[in-house]
Amino acid sequence: MLQQLDIADSVRRNVAPRTAQKHKAELGQFMTPSSVARFMASLFPPSTLHTCRLLDAGAGVGALSCAFLDRWVTGGFGFESVEATAYEIDETLRGHLVRHLAGYSRVTPRIITGDYIELATAHDLFTTRQPTNYTHAILNPPYKKINSDSPHRLALRRAGIETVNLYSAFVALAANEAAPGGQIVAIIPRSFCNGPYYRSFRNFILERAVIRHMHLFESRSKAFKDDEVLQENIIIRLERGGQQGVVTVSTSTDDSFSDLRTHEHPFDRIVLPDDPQRFIHVPTTPAKSAIERSPIVRHSLADIGVKVSTGPVVDFRLKAHLRNMPEPGAVPLIYPCHLSMAGTVWPVPSAKKPNAIMRNNETEKWLYPNGFYCAVRRFSSKEEKRRVVAGVVDPAAFGEHSMLGFENHINLLHEDKHGLPEALAHGLAVFLNTSAVDEHFRRFNGHTQVNATDLKRMKYPSRDNLIQIGEWAMRQSTLTQEQIDATLKTLTA
Repeated sequence: MLQQLDIADSVRRNVAPRTAQKHKAELGQFMTPSSVARFMASLFPPSTLHTCRLLDAGAGVGALSCAFLDRWVTGGFGFESVEATAYEIDETLRGHLVRHLAGYSRVTPRIITGDYIELATAHDLFTTRQPTNYTHAILNPPYKKINSDSPHRLALRRAGIETVNLYSAFVALAANEAAPGGQIVAIIPRSFCNGPYYRSFRNFILERAVIRHMHLFESRSKAFKDDEVLQENIIIRLERGGQQGVVTVSTSTDDSFSDLRTHEHPFDRIVLPDDPQRFIHVPTTPAKSAIERSPIVRHSLADIGVKVSTGPVVDFRLKAHLRNMPEPGAVPLIYPCHLSMAGTVWPVPSAKKPNAIMRNNETEKWLYPNGFYCAVRRFSSKEEKRRVVAGVVDPAAFGEHSMLGFENHINLLHEDKHGLPEALAHGLAVFLNTSAVDEHFRRFNGHTQVNATDLKRMKYPSRDNLIQIGEWAMRQSTLTQEQIDATLKTLTA
């Protein structure tokens, strides 16, 4: 029998190609394929509540609501009735939404034309009116940045929510409107898990809800392939209140879920207990990595006398001081393109990035003394062979320059903002370029950004062992990956 979701998906496939890209961008609109909708609906635990109060904010043509209701109709839940509240501001989609929800008996649909953020912040816990107390929420919220002075940002701030994107605002509001024990399943970009801009959102969510399940798509391009979305997406199930226990993590290559793999992890592997940023990590296997198993790799950066910082030069903020090539009064500005395991190449005339920054009163505080440093690239694409890429900053490449600028796409390992001993810089670079470190990072983090916090919380060989590795590396004319990987096996505690 044809289910309502199949009808909704047929409409989605027909409507999506005819919707202008500009219109989608204005609304942050990406409609959910039926395979993803069914999977999301399957993540809700069984329930024998008499009445389900369902929220679908940013409902589109109703694919997510239909997936949830189809599961109920076929015996997946024990509800006697469902009150379905669906928000949709796009008039073109709303007509389809009304028809699709009308196809269910024992469902009381409530289609709301208004802006979800405006309405949810007007009747939440921060006013005299009572919250809606949804028992279930299923969301594919819009993806669009929120300007710092926009009405949305101000309304959210009044509700105690600080966030920079519509998707995180929708999830925060849904969590806030959920009844105790309420279940929220959302497909959202992976970006909320790390980075300073979403710290307040992470705190808001983790103070009100527990994480029950996370699903990662290994391909960045296939979950919303019809909309040509390259954003890395995650499906997350939250429970309002409750006691945090183990977290189920599943992965699949794409939205067919044909190679679905599922594991459970203790929460202290998801959010490290002493992490003030509360980064959310997504380990993809329960097995310990070679780094975790190694008796040699057990020292912190503090143990070995090294600190790590993000490159302080944010180029667009200091644009007036940047120079394409060095000139009198300028010092070298180092981007990832200047670094490799083979050495430092500077300047690079063909680079699309500036090679220098003027040294003056405005830039002085962002500069480091020339010296040996270990630098790690902050960003990579998910499809790249390596996630962690380290290089050595060699002072010989910069001639007589006494100061250096490090751009924000670099993480810098240093000693109190000064250079490292040469052998230690080489040893750190070799260790961080091992396949074991790359595998550990991929398993534990699951994201494409290498943060200074990630490097700080990793374990390393001892300072003596790192110097030993570095001295060995400096004697080699070339280094292969096989040689780099073999170095860990030669070390003793």
